[in-house]
Amino acid sequence: MAMGVIALTSCGTAAEQTEQPWIVDRFDDIKVIRYEVPGFENLSLEEKELIYYLGEAAKCGRDILFDQNFKYNLAVRRTLETIYTASDVREGEEFLAFEKYLKKVWFANGIHHHYSNDKFTPEFSEAWFREQLAKYINEENRQIEDDFLCQIIFDPALYASRLNQTAGVDVVTSSANNYYEGVNQEEVEAFYAKMVAEDAGNPEPISYGLNSKLMKDENGVIYEKVWKVGGMYTEAIEQIVYWLEKAAAVANPTQREVLEALIKYYHSGDLKDFDDYSVLWVKDTESNVDVVNGFIENYGDPLGRKSSWESVVNFRDEEACRRTEIMAANAQWFEDNAPINPAYRKSEVKGISAKVITVAMLGGDCFPATAIGINLPNADWIRKEHGSKSVTIDNITYAYDKAAQGNGFAEEFILREEDRERAKKYGKLGDDLHTDLHECLGHGSGQLAPGTKGDELRTYSSTLEEARADLFALYYLGDEKLIEIGLIPTLDVAWSQYSDYIMNGMQTQLSRIEPGKNVEESHMRNRKLIAEWCYEKGKDENVIEIVKQNGKSYVVVNDFVRLRELFGELLYEVQRIKSEGDYEACKKLVEDYAVQVDPEFHAEVIARNKALNIEPYGGFVNPEYELVLDAEGKVVDVKISYPANYVEQHLKYGKEYSFLPTLN
Repeated sequence: MAMGVIALTSCGTAAEQTEQPWIVDRFDDIKVIRYEVPGFENLSLEEKELIYYLGEAAKCGRDILFDQNFKYNLAVRRTLETIYTASDVREGEEFLAFEKYLKKVWFANGIHHHYSNDKFTPEFSEAWFREQLAKYINEENRQIEDDFLCQIIFDPALYASRLNQTAGVDVVTSSANNYYEGVNQEEVEAFYAKMVAEDAGNPEPISYGLNSKLMKDENGVIYEKVWKVGGMYTEAIEQIVYWLEKAAAVANPTQREVLEALIKYYHSGDLKDFDDYSVLWVKDTESNVDVVNGFIENYGDPLGRKSSWESVVNFRDEEACRRTEIMAANAQWFEDNAPINPAYRKSEVKGISAKVITVAMLGGDCFPATAIGINLPNADWIRKEHGSKSVTIDNITYAYDKAAQGNGFAEEFILREEDRERAKKYGKLGDDLHTDLHECLGHGSGQLAPGTKGDELRTYSSTLEEARADLFALYYLGDEKLIEIGLIPTLDVAWSQYSDYIMNGMQTQLSRIEPGKNVEESHMRNRKLIAEWCYEKGKDENVIEIVKQNGKSYVVVNDFVRLRELFGELLYEVQRIKSEGDYEACKKLVEDYAVQVDPEFHAEVIARNKALNIEPYGGFVNPEYELVLDAEGKVVDVKISYPANYVEQHLKYGKEYSFLPTLN
């Protein structure tokens, strides 16, 4: 099934679908999974209708992310889709390689790998592709000139990396993303440093650059092209706003105010309006249905300023929320006892809101691949003064778990039977609690030192922040306080997570990287940093050991208690670096432990993983929703169905939710 699609049709409720295969497509290094939306049928009509409208808004921003990832992504995608749908051939080595390439483009929202950021290498020939261009592309449907299109696809040196974080290079001009044009790193940093300096002393600092492309005009003047109604991306944003207005009309009064604030921001593009919206959003802890919608995360910008567009529509999983409610209720205890400098602890933890959610629709930078936890807003001053919302996405982690059952991974990579048994018994709980602690408390913990603005760490900021939240979660997962408050029955839950985390950080996550490449993605760097640092610092005590057996390498944790102490020691330093904005220390920590890959160890991991036929990346197909109307056109219900055809869903999205011009 590497090239094909499971022939399933849209049908039934989640409960009726539990016997269907979870993996609906497989290609290259990717598996596509269906996720269910349990509990949707039990929502009120107003909540179902709200989800429908918010879901439509989530799909309308799809083109924005493609364009943000690379200026010519829409031209490539639309040309590929035209050829694919018009082709009278559905077989043969070249066509199947072309189909795989298109599937990868859909999955990555562009021509660069969603994790490694490297440009895809086509497995079909340029000669064959030019034949398809001649046959199916004409003056009416041509997006860009054929020769340039072929250069984009086939020249490995052209636009080679979407996100280049290599130390010592100009990360702006060497990255292919569409956040900057005609400017270099020095000019970008000077442009925003001036803004920040002029805003010095503001207790509510603006996240400058969050929602704009930075460009240079014909006179050499640098300016921002703002993403808003009437500005850049207006064609898609107008559609998003249309559906948000429909959603506001059926929302409860509190949520209506939040959505109206978001709509105001989309119209103005004013980042002060975004902060006002974020404050209202974080304060709404009562609404059952919730949404993330906007320019949110800055992982795709090497300077950590520009944010990609994303959306997650969700509702509360009441039964699973118990554990996050317990964490939130004990947030001050966790903060007060954190192994960090007391000066960098919050004296008063405000507004910690945590819940477990069921995702109803994924969009933008959360689709097809998505995080399993969210903590927002990102602005440090809002976190400090108003708190944050933290969520764990239960139906997504459940789908991942179901898709992984019986794949042979544990038998291949976990050496000791006791560790395999512990993982089997407590692995899912450990994963969930790690995510809860990371999102609920980790990101919201700590504070900056007076005078630290929060942008000093530049290209390393995302990696360090993810490491900080992970270390917080790992340290407390092994605390008996969790037994006391009823979150875990035994510390074996923590030891299971420790074994898995160290193995993943040092070894198994390397299957996601091409041979000869370094680690670039922030979350992967974070995990490698923690695991490698703990391995080195605990080497004399044999805390972590690499065991060779039958020609294979195994990463084994020998001393869980000491490993927890090492997590605490590293957290102390990581929090200090963030609080003080110590760029040089941050750079050294990341470059020393998080980037370089041992080629022999790497090759072994890839070979063993390939033998298992396990794809290292997973993503999803979305459910579909349909309004049910009575004879007078009034909404009386919303039906949910579960498409299981990856190709059909993306072709549909390309036809029905593509609003932007080819070049923006």
